[in-house]
Amino acid sequence: MSDSVVMVLRMTATSDFRLDLTHRPRRMRRTSALRALANETDLHVHNLIQPIFVIDGDGALEPIESMPGISRLTIPLLVEECRQLLALGIPAVALFPKLDDSLKSDDGREALNPGTLVLRAIRAIKAAVPDMAVITDLALDPYTVHGHDGLFDARAGDLINDATVEILAEMAVLAAEAGVDFVAPSDMMDGRVGAIRVALDENGFEKTSIMAYSAKFASAFYGPFRDAVGSASSAGTHHLDKRTYQLNPGNRREALIEVALDEAEGADVLMVKPAGPYLDIIREVREETELPLAAYQVSGEYAQLQAAAANGWLDLERCRDESLLAIRRAGADMILTYFARAYAESVQG
Repeated sequence: MSDSVVMVLRMTATSDFRLDLTHRPRRMRRTSALRALANETDLHVHNLIQPIFVIDGDGALEPIESMPGISRLTIPLLVEECRQLLALGIPAVALFPKLDDSLKSDDGREALNPGTLVLRAIRAIKAAVPDMAVITDLALDPYTVHGHDGLFDARAGDLINDATVEILAEMAVLAAEAGVDFVAPSDMMDGRVGAIRVALDENGFEKTSIMAYSAKFASAFYGPFRDAVGSASSAGTHHLDKRTYQLNPGNRREALIEVALDEAEGADVLMVKPAGPYLDIIREVREETELPLAAYQVSGEYAQLQAAAANGWLDLERCRDESLLAIRRAGADMILTYFARAYAESVQG
């Protein structure tokens, strides 16, 4: 150690050394009261949306191995879950059906069945827990044997955009008839938000909102979700195979184009998915629009924190809360997260 460094250390130890500083930011971190006064970002239970996987039948729940603490729920269990979530202060749920393989087809025709699982689930929630806001996904992946989000042209190795949009618009009207608050197109087809808005309005559902998956990236973080909805083993569902419709993870400007188009076509809420790896996109979208902004903390983000905590490498609760706060700080007004219930319980407890 040099003589000059030793001298500074000695002076500091005897409190004889003082820096001539105008600004000392640590002043406002000195006590919990001061930190609270200077806090810039808050995370509230009412910012959170709980995604829920729905199955048919009246039996027990089905735990999802790749998502510890998350299970598929039958409609009776779903209704009770919604009662409890609302009591905890969570204002909304997003529904994702897992269908029996016998109901799946190349064209996903079950999606247009007025008695399909997710529509029955919406009706049940709205009858029993009318104050719970319900969001339903619009995409064909739960209904198709190939697991893609729309009608698949095997020869071209790509989705048929406009014919898929026609089906999504019909799905939106059916969901609105069932009483849904938000339809959430997650397919990334061109022009689908505008077509859905027209279909809803023409059928008298001007009050039904659209939460658009505006910047949905072709991410490797969706794996556990595909287990949950039963599309992981379908042909052609490796995440790279969705690159013709989901966004390139390296493309920032393209994401902003998609967001601008969805806003122009009539989206009520815009969304970035995934959330954690795309905080920069959330921030840029927040700066480009005045619309409410959602972000989806996806299954892989949830699973990686659970796995690290299970190995004793991370404090689950602190990392959970920090990850959610980071999404809020980036600019999201609402967060779809599998941690919603656990966070709400920790706040109440």
